[in-house]
Formats: sequence, structure tokens, C-alpha cells
Amino acid sequence: MNRRNHPVPLHEAAEDSPTFARLAQLARESTERLKAIESLIPAPLRASIRPGPIEGTTWCLLVDSSAAAAKLRQLLPVFTAKLSSRGVEITAIRLKVGSLQR
Repeated sequence: MNRRNHPVPLHEAAEDSPTFARLAQLARESTERLKAIESLIPAPLRASIRPGPIEGTTWCLLVDSSAAAAKLRQLLPVFTAKLSSRGVEITAIRLKVGSLQR
């Protein structure tokens, strides 16, 4: 067993561990999904949304206010259709409201 006594960059750790590699892949995929629907999100709301976890065919968006979530809830069918047209297997988009760290 080769133990490292020095810090390892995240990308190296991800390459060495299947679990970290999968998490890194899901984080990239979530970010790509948000970029794919960004043009459908009203400009004033874009800063209040962050990509969240992907669990199977369900994706979560992190939203910083309930007002923003209420508006986004109306757009979820449009988001799902857009992602499906790009070949993303998605059955639901969840919204999680909370303070976003920036």
C-alpha cells in the first residue's frame, strides 16, 4: 500500500478512486445540464440557481429563495423537454431552497 504524506490535487485523487471519479463526473454533468437550460431561465434568476446532485433520472437544482423556486417550478416541464431533446435521460427535476454559498 503506497501512502502519500503530501497533499494531492482533487483531479489526481479522482483519477485514483472510482468513487471520486464518479462524483466528479456527476458534478460536471450537473453543471452541463444547467448550462443547457440557462437560456430558458429568466436573466434575473440565473444568479440564484446552482447545479445540484443527480440521482438516477432525477436532477436537483439548488435555489436561494422560495420566490425564485416558485417561478422555476413553472418552467420545469420546459427544462425537462430541453434536456430530453439533448439525450439526457431525465424524469424529474427537484428544487431545493436554501442559502447558496458563493
